[in-house]
Amino acid sequence: MSEKTKQPKKVVLLDLDGTLTKSDPGIIGCVVKVFEELGYPVPDDEELQRFIGPAIVESLQRNNIPDDLLDEGIAIYRRYYAQEAVFDDPNNPGQKVPGRLNNTIYDGIPEQLAKLRADGYYLAIASCKPQYQCIPICEHFHLVDTMVNGIYGASEDNSRLDKDQVIQWAFDHIGFDEAAGDKALMVGDRWTDADGAKACGLDCLGCGWGYAEPGELKEHGAYKVIDSVSELAQTIEDYFA
Repeated sequence: MSEKTKQPKKVVLLDLDGTLTKSDPGIIGCVVKVFEELGYPVPDDEELQRFIGPAIVESLQRNNIPDDLLDEGIAIYRRYYAQEAVFDDPNNPGQKVPGRLNNTIYDGIPEQLAKLRADGYYLAIASCKPQYQCIPICEHFHLVDTMVNGIYGASEDNSRLDKDQVIQWAFDHIGFDEAAGDKALMVGDRWTDADGAKACGLDCLGCGWGYAEPGELKEHGAYKVIDSVSELAQTIEDYFA
């Protein structure tokens, strides 16, 4: 295909936790294990909810885990999240799974993503969760290949941690070129998505079914907030139109 006939890309960047998957039981379960094993009081339910979205290191710092225990805290979290099958599997009663699979996909998400794929959008997961953790979750829920085109997450070494860094990483791999007419939209449920989008010169569509506190998405500049998964594909189509 010659350059002249190449269609500009329509890229939809999708957050994972709270946008595509209801992941709070697994994340919160692992966070509780961290505080228990470090011997610190477990935060209250409201504060535990705030662990969903930002990088785990930021949330531990916010909860006064001292700097010299942060690496150990992250290691405990990752062990329960990825390896230790101690949680009940919500999708297969009687089975035990690690935290990352103590998780369900929101009703309607597969159908909404299928519609967007069929209409020619490039769908990329852009998560602050480490990429090596995103991939097995996406495989477990059959998001890979059938529903999304690419999976981009944080790096294991914390060099790529924030949403704007993940978005840039995704763009580098996709070959995103604004000058060639490519257009992108961030879709997510937390302030981290809205701030990351803004830092990259993008708009953010807010997902009201996720983990944002009241007013959070609007305060951080989401151009629109939708309350139902069923609105997703149409709202994205309207945006790109």
